[in-house]
Amino acid sequence: MTSRTEVAVVRQAVILAGGQGSRLKPFTDTRPKPMIEIAGRCIIDHQLQWLADAGVTDVTVSAGHLHDVLIEHLTSNTQPLRVDTVVEDEPLGRGGGLKYAGRHLPDPSAPWYALNGDIWTRFDLTAMAAYHAEREAVATIGLARPRIPWGVVELDDFGRVTDFVESPPSPYPINGGIYVFAGEILDLLPDVGDHERSTFPLLAKQRRLAGFPIEGYWRAIDTAKDIREAAKELAKATS
Repeated sequence: MTSRTEVAVVRQAVILAGGQGSRLKPFTDTRPKPMIEIAGRCIIDHQLQWLADAGVTDVTVSAGHLHDVLIEHLTSNTQPLRVDTVVEDEPLGRGGGLKYAGRHLPDPSAPWYALNGDIWTRFDLTAMAAYHAEREAVATIGLARPRIPWGVVELDDFGRVTDFVESPPSPYPINGGIYVFAGEILDLLPDVGDHERSTFPLLAKQRRLAGFPIEGYWRAIDTAKDIREAAKELAKATS
């Protein structure tokens, strides 16, 4: 008998790496956003190692902005898994980019991971794949709870202040930009546009969309402050 863990193994992934990274200028003037360095190592290199550690053997990278720089980086460095790069001739949007890259996977009919190229995270991807398989979902979203950038005030039932909490996790989960997809997702993704406005609402109505709470480190690298904070947090984790 095949175990659920064996069924849940995912061997291929897509990384969306075509964004302009306008909020990270001037860092992204000469390199694409996934090549921003965290503690001396590019985000995409962190991601490739993380995927390899989870059992992934093949990754398709969807490139756009400064794609020649990214391809040179990926091909000139030893990678922990097989990497193929596809280039969008024109912007397809996130949903279109996923569809285009997904069709270039070794087995488009099999399950695959997908992640945005600006996500710096660590959690158990195999647990997410098992969660996805158990719910027989077409798509599963990794749900993050980023820290609120302000301190918050806690009150008792009578309105008296009981405590101050600096940068607590948000009480609301957000789309963390990490997914597990069944092969059939390719027929549902838009050719051009955003999957969050088309495919995901449809799947939610059909109860075929799952949400996996990320229990671990997660940060989107959107600003120079994110680069600095991620480097500090990595240093703490490895010290």
